[in-house]
Formats: sequence, structure tokens, C-alpha cells
Amino acid sequence: METYFESGIGTEIKMPCQNQQLNNNDRQEHAAMSSTKQVRFASCGNSVLTESNRDAEVAETCENVFNSELQRQIGSQLKLLPLNDQIRELQTIIRDKSTSRGDFVFCADRLIRLVVEEGLNQLPYSECTVTTPTGHKYDGVKFEKGNCGVSIMRSGEAMEQGLRDCCRSIRIGKILIQSDEDTQKAKVYYAKFPPDISRRKVLLMYPILSTGNTVIEAVRVLTEHGLQPKHIILLSLFSTPHGAKSIIQEFPEITILTTEVHPVAPTHFGQRYFGTD
Repeated sequence: METYFESGIGTEIKMPCQNQQLNNNDRQEHAAMSSTKQVRFASCGNSVLTESNRDAEVAETCENVFNSELQRQIGSQLKLLPLNDQIRELQTIIRDKSTSRGDFVFCADRLIRLVVEEGLNQLPYSECTVTTPTGHKYDGVKFEKGNCGVSIMRSGEAMEQGLRDCCRSIRIGKILIQSDEDTQKAKVYYAKFPPDISRRKVLLMYPILSTGNTVIEAVRVLTEHGLQPKHIILLSLFSTPHGAKSIIQEFPEITILTTEVHPVAPTHFGQRYFGTD
């Protein structure tokens, strides 16, 4: 009789030798454990992986290699949220054409919140000491003042509430950029920022980076108002390799934070989120 252990569950699985018969209890136990879903990120040393799990691991490995190579080409200015099953599920639901608008908005808001939270981690902070209710001193940190958000209308407005949920009093500017029907070039139609935008750190919000042209034009407008590209953190949900490369090539000091870099971006995001599809 040989004994195996299922990874992550701690349940013993008894496997018979060739000349042994399974009794009724062993058959039931074996059937129940065979139907159990294996842990996708199980250790290869002592786990029994199904074919679908192996395919998932191969796909994930290829994706990690692709992202690592892309980050090597672009540099440290491109930052990806660490991929986990929660993020991948949200990405899947958003990309699924059969997703209802209610589910789409709910999952988009969740993914936006994760990006915003990580974007806040990129902002500068200073050390501080506070007094607890019991009179003890606690050494902590606080964000430095002078941060603001700027959304690229209209899809960028979907990210504003997520930022306000994290920073209730943060100021948010807006830019409206549309492609010219004749030249197909991005054209600025409206821009409104805090008067001291040049002295602030800016979280630029635009969920989908396809060609990168809209973001490039928005950054140009911000630089014309005196803001340095190194003080801009672009918050995005999905990006194409071309879009990320184009932005970094034009403004090497800007920081791009996104959840996924994929050749096909869900360009339907704005229409689905605001119900105009």
C-alpha cells in the first residue's frame, strides 16, 4: 500500500498495489478525492495536478515571461499589480461579452479600487509620531500634501469614485480629448486643473491604454501647465504593449500602473460602464 498526500488539504490518499482490491469504503474515498479540485498553485513535489491545471500553469508561466520581457524593454516605469486569482477573475468578467452591466460595473469598481490603492503606495510620505488613546507613542507615516487626481473624460471618470473612496478631500481635475475626424489625431477640447497643478503629484486616470495617443496628449497638456512628467502616475486597468511603449518612449519619467498588458484591450469599457453601448 502506497500513501500520497494532496497538496494544501492535508488529506491522506491510499493507492492500492497491483494485487490489492479496493473495498467499498476505499472506492468511495478514492472517488471523492479524485473529484476534488486541485490547488492551481500547488507544489510540484507532492501534488497530483490535472491536465487543465497543468495547462493553466503553462499559460501563467508564459504570461509571466512575457510581462518580464516587456518590463525589461520598457523599464521600471511600468508597474504591474501582482497577479492573483481575484484579479484574474475580475479581468475575466470585464472581458466577457455575456457579463451583465450590473456585474460589469461591480467588478470594474473592485478592480479600480485595487489599482487606486496601489497607486497611493507610489506617492511620497513622511514619518510621523502619534499618541494612542492609551497614551503610548506610535511611529508611523503620513502622505505628504500636494496630491491630486486628473481623469481623462469620459472613461477616466469611472475611476474618480474609487479615488475619492480612498482620499475623501482630494482634488480632481479633468481633461476632454477626442480624435479629430479628419486627421485622427488626439485633440484637447477641455481641461481644468487645480491652479497649483505644477507643484502637485498627479494620479492620471484612464482605464484602457490602446494606442496611448490620448494619454500622450493629456500628459502634454499637463506639462504645458508646468507639471513634470516624473510627478505623474498613470492609473490604468488594461494596457496593450504598444500603448505602454508609446507613452514611455514619449515621456520616459512617467510611471504607468496597470493590472494587465495584453495585445487585445477591452476597448468597450467606457460604453459598458456608462451604459451607452
